[in-house]
Amino acid sequence: MKIIDIEVIELKVPADEVQFDGSYVGCVARVTTDAGLVGIAESDGLPSVVRAIVEAPRIHSAATGLKALLVGRDVGDVEEMWDLMYERTCYVGRRGAMIHAISLIDMALWDLKGKAAGRSVADLLGPRRRDRVKAYGTIYPTGLTRDEVRRNVDRGLNAGLRAIKVCGDVAWRHDPDLASLVLRAARDHVGPGIDLMLDAWTAWTSVDQVLPVMPVLAECRYGWLEGALPADDLDGRARLHGMGVPIADGEMLTTRHELGHMIERGRLNIVQPDVTLAGGLTECVRLRPIAAAHGCRIVLHGYKSNLLIATNLAYYASHDDGGPLEYSMSESPLRWGLTRERFPIDGDGMVAIPVDRPGLGVTLDDAVVERYRVR
Repeated sequence: MKIIDIEVIELKVPADEVQFDGSYVGCVARVTTDAGLVGIAESDGLPSVVRAIVEAPRIHSAATGLKALLVGRDVGDVEEMWDLMYERTCYVGRRGAMIHAISLIDMALWDLKGKAAGRSVADLLGPRRRDRVKAYGTIYPTGLTRDEVRRNVDRGLNAGLRAIKVCGDVAWRHDPDLASLVLRAARDHVGPGIDLMLDAWTAWTSVDQVLPVMPVLAECRYGWLEGALPADDLDGRARLHGMGVPIADGEMLTTRHELGHMIERGRLNIVQPDVTLAGGLTECVRLRPIAAAHGCRIVLHGYKSNLLIATNLAYYASHDDGGPLEYSMSESPLRWGLTRERFPIDGDGMVAIPVDRPGLGVTLDDAVVERYRVR
């Protein structure tokens, strides 16, 4: 089965202003084979850059676009294809946007492999250890007043979620009392029976700004503190270790090498690779023994569409020390409509892992793709 075409499509929901919300833009791939099978995937990278990397011409043996490298090749072993892409693009870059593009193609190749075998990607990645995963809803923005917090958190509760991740705000940076108000308001509103986590992205720039809030997080029983500091401040993360709240991070990093370094030096309790950025399913599977060696759980980042939810569910099926499943509550139409399939939350706050669909088990809604396609 040979690859005959790779198409990368940029998507954008019209908006009055640019929002810090990746679900309002999209980057999807279709990898087509001579057998008529098509593998699909999405990326959380900058769509125009990812597309340019895929479509770039070949310059020499270590500098090539991914389409020029792969068209005409047998799909073969997906891990070998990952290594080939990594090796033949080393002159361009071994981190950052190059890995974002490799992630996109890797995910589509896994989808193809499953479709060719008539099996789900979940089964290809290893023996199934579970058939559903607890979901947590990311509520962004969370708000800066008690009323705003209650109203926004209710979007998750009304959807049936039993776990909620609230998000920090730059206004917290020099106002720990405001941060404490929001954190306590969320806990008071949901009560003791709902899991709470915090994604502090953009809230703080130094560990000294975080320290006054750590007792509140512990008091309110937050399940983890995510993105507490800029990505390069590993020593600052290490200072937060052992203060009563698990430290989580890694969504912006690429490859098991960067993630492993953050786990070790930053003393992470939870590592959060994004499959669409870190290197695809292949690299996230390769991260498992590294995380296990440091007693670190893997909780995949996943703030895109149902296509990424399907990919993350496939990963979790054979990984019983991971999860819960990030379940974006974004109001973007791409979040809910990019695929024809849906992943409802059951009465226990869980999402079922598909068992009878080949590949990733989802199909693109062509009408939605065409509606939001960047021409």
